[in-house]
Amino acid sequence: MTSKELTKPESCACRRCRHVTNHDVLHEHTDQGEVPDDVALNWTHEFQIVRCLGCGTVAFRMATGTNENVAEARQGEWEYVPDVEIFPNPNLGRAALESSYLLPTRVERIYSETLACLNASNAVLSGIGIRAIVETVCKDQGAVGRDLYHKINDLKERRVLTDAGATILHNLRTLGNNAAHEVAPHSVEELTLALEVIDHLLLGVYVLPKLAKRTYGSEEDESEESPQEPA
Repeated sequence: MTSKELTKPESCACRRCRHVTNHDVLHEHTDQGEVPDDVALNWTHEFQIVRCLGCGTVAFRMATGTNENVAEARQGEWEYVPDVEIFPNPNLGRAALESSYLLPTRVERIYSETLACLNASNAVLSGIGIRAIVETVCKDQGAVGRDLYHKINDLKERRVLTDAGATILHNLRTLGNNAAHEVAPHSVEELTLALEVIDHLLLGVYVLPKLAKRTYGSEEDESEESPQEPA
């Protein structure tokens, strides 16, 4: 059992900035031990007081896990990935995308329900909802393919998505698969980042084109009119 002052920044969700930022660790307390009847399985509980380096908001971060909480960072390289909770929950009261009323009805419905799940701290349902948003966008855009993987690639080939956008959607597809098939909850940081990516996707595909049409459409119409004869 240890208690110590730390200076190494920690990356986690900020309730005021509304996205994942670097935080100073003001204070940390760590408990460690072995799981009874399984000496090969160790557990770690970290309790931290953190302060956002962007806005200065202070929060409490709890990271828990065992030596089985690992994920492949790079091919053949694994890293410890604990389950993280932030108090107060940074997603409580998270606002919807501005101008979300411009989204197609089906897209807006699943987006709103997923946001409600995230605000209610329903991690598994939030992950499933994020995948459902991706599926709904693909269907709305007329993507073809035998599964979601190929539909995302179809949108990329048709230049509805950039290469980077398609890669991001594949990551969200995988996140949703884990939630749906493995009933695996994701961390606050993962879900917050995923929703930010969804917000940018919806802005680019739906909101900004409609706002641009409203703003510049009349000017384009005027430019197409026949010029008046000079007096």
